[in-house]
Amino acid sequence: MSVDVFSDSDIKAKENLQQRHRWGKLWQGVFFLSTFIGVVMLVLLLLSIINQSFGYVVWTYKVPPQSLSEKAIDELRSEELVDIIRKNIRPLRLRTIEKEKPLDSRTQEELVNLVMEKVVEPKVLKTYSLYDSLFFRKEIEAEAKEEYQEGILTFHAWLNDKFLERSMSSQAQLAGVRSALKGSLLMILIMIVIAFPIGIAAAIYLEEYADPSRRINRIIQTNIDNLSGVPSIVYGILGLAIFVRSLEPLTSGAMFGIQGGNGRTILSAGLTLALLILPMLIINGQEAIRAVPNSLRLASYGVGATKWQTVWFHVLPQAMPGILTGTILSISRAIGETAPLILVGASTFISSDPEGVFSKFTALPIQIYNWTMRPQAEFRNIAAAAILVLLAALLTLNATAILLRNYFVSKRK
Repeated sequence: MSVDVFSDSDIKAKENLQQRHRWGKLWQGVFFLSTFIGVVMLVLLLLSIINQSFGYVVWTYKVPPQSLSEKAIDELRSEELVDIIRKNIRPLRLRTIEKEKPLDSRTQEELVNLVMEKVVEPKVLKTYSLYDSLFFRKEIEAEAKEEYQEGILTFHAWLNDKFLERSMSSQAQLAGVRSALKGSLLMILIMIVIAFPIGIAAAIYLEEYADPSRRINRIIQTNIDNLSGVPSIVYGILGLAIFVRSLEPLTSGAMFGIQGGNGRTILSAGLTLALLILPMLIINGQEAIRAVPNSLRLASYGVGATKWQTVWFHVLPQAMPGILTGTILSISRAIGETAPLILVGASTFISSDPEGVFSKFTALPIQIYNWTMRPQAEFRNIAAAAILVLLAALLTLNATAILLRNYFVSKRK
């Protein structure tokens, strides 16, 4: 018969091991709980947005659309729409509209919006959330019949194809995000085209060529690290000073013969956002390049490759998945920024689409901010619908970057 004999040090080590296991399980539970709470909060936020984007609405019209024509308003020809406008709008008001832009030179879409806004004049009397519309339908119908006898109760999706096709309007039921969406996408395009190559080139230089023992390189690295934590409003001030004012001949298009503009253009906004994400791109690029095994460089040098050939053909392809991950994070931050765009001149109300990089602009975050500040309940509904559009645009851009990252990962294998 054998007897196990444990020394005091063995017993103590066993107790310490058990204690570490208990602490490990405790922290594992804390991490899991934190993740669960975060997911629940995000789901609740998304459900709250969806809850405001759909539901019953009580409408009324100054002039019912069916009294103007047997066909739907958006199915009428331009000549028929002009005739309706001339018959139903007072001469003085009509002259003001013609002064802004002659009716004969307006598109069919512009004429439809004009008829709806100036002739039909729809008005929202009451809006209901999706939750109330699904579970309290009878109560809503009774309330609408009792309190709004002249109103029309319909189930309305604030996020629809018309919402994406329409431009800005002073009436929530006629407003859309077309101009804001185009402005946001143009700004993001300029931002990526400018910031991505500069950020990656800077990361390559700092990791592969710069001597870390030199004081100037240490100062550059310290400043990049500090700039990544600077509030976005500071970049807005910088963009206002440099791109809007100092470089106004360039950003307004005057240098290229475009007259009547100023520096508050999409180009200025895109350049400002490029400055905003540049430190983050550089730092993530450095981390991705640093993660490439040094043995890969030595093997490349061993077969006679130059420094640049090693970086271009071996280091950079291996680091590209990590670089694209940093790009995803940068786009996610930039697409939702509001403060720098306000400073560089984003419009809170603009009904025309941007025609190029030298156009006046607005963006989805600006429109969402503007609508949430309105006192009418219906503006909160279209703000929720615009948030869904912003999330869809963000997910689309991120999905594109993820597909590119996965492509480079598969190519690396």
